[in-house]
Amino acid sequence: MKIVKHSGSIVDFNHEKLKQSLLKSGATPAVADKVLQLIEDEVYEGISTKQIYKLAFSLLKKGSNSHAARYNLREAIRLLGPEGFFFEKFIARLFLSEKYQAKVGLVLQGKCVSHEIDVIAKQGAIVTMIECKFHGGKDAATDVKVPMYILSRFNDLKENEYKIFSNNDRISRCCIVTNNRFTSDAVVFAKCVGLELLSWDYPETNNLKDKIDKNRLYPITCLTTLTLSEKEQLLILGVILVEDIIDDSLDLEKIGLNSRRIKNVLAEALQLCRSI
Repeated sequence: MKIVKHSGSIVDFNHEKLKQSLLKSGATPAVADKVLQLIEDEVYEGISTKQIYKLAFSLLKKGSNSHAARYNLREAIRLLGPEGFFFEKFIARLFLSEKYQAKVGLVLQGKCVSHEIDVIAKQGAIVTMIECKFHGGKDAATDVKVPMYILSRFNDLKENEYKIFSNNDRISRCCIVTNNRFTSDAVVFAKCVGLELLSWDYPETNNLKDKIDKNRLYPITCLTTLTLSEKEQLLILGVILVEDIIDDSLDLEKIGLNSRRIKNVLAEALQLCRSI
């Protein structure tokens, strides 16, 4: 059976790929098989991947909000836009969870010109500049022009000393992070010049998706018990991660949720972040 991707390309319906995505949401094999069977009963020649996704999300949500939230993770990352400012904060939190120090949005003077850096992170003596390339479209890719441009900025910055975390920090490492993917040319170029890349599915292991699941760093936009407007309000208040509301629900009160809604949101948050 042929299905239509978001980009308009036509591909075969992949039973196993869909099953794996259901299992990665936390669904048991029995639940995944049941959802898969229900989806297969509904699919037809020429159905869009978007419609299949919506159907899978709806079926998972009937059984478990947290499973639906995990299945919705890539879309939840996209909701950290449209400009990507919240995505930068999210990436800083990710590095903090891995025992780095991290700061967002610093302007540093290079050898030639000044540069605004999305995230600066330090672990041990190593200081890393992290540039975040956020895409609102699902099929957009970061091409080779991006690492080429960032390499020139890195070269302009790495000769100087800065007062960031200490009085004599030198930037010696550069990482580019995107919520989507890199083109093959971007990967080849980055490897050649020593830039590190992190995307939804690159590298093959310990990619963005793996890091989020491993550290349970789910963005607040994951939660199915919040409306889009409520998620936006929480982001403005500085609530980036689901874990931010678990120990302090005051921000949920600030955006007008009643006690019943707060209880439901916290139940989903706990299940999402603390389940094994």
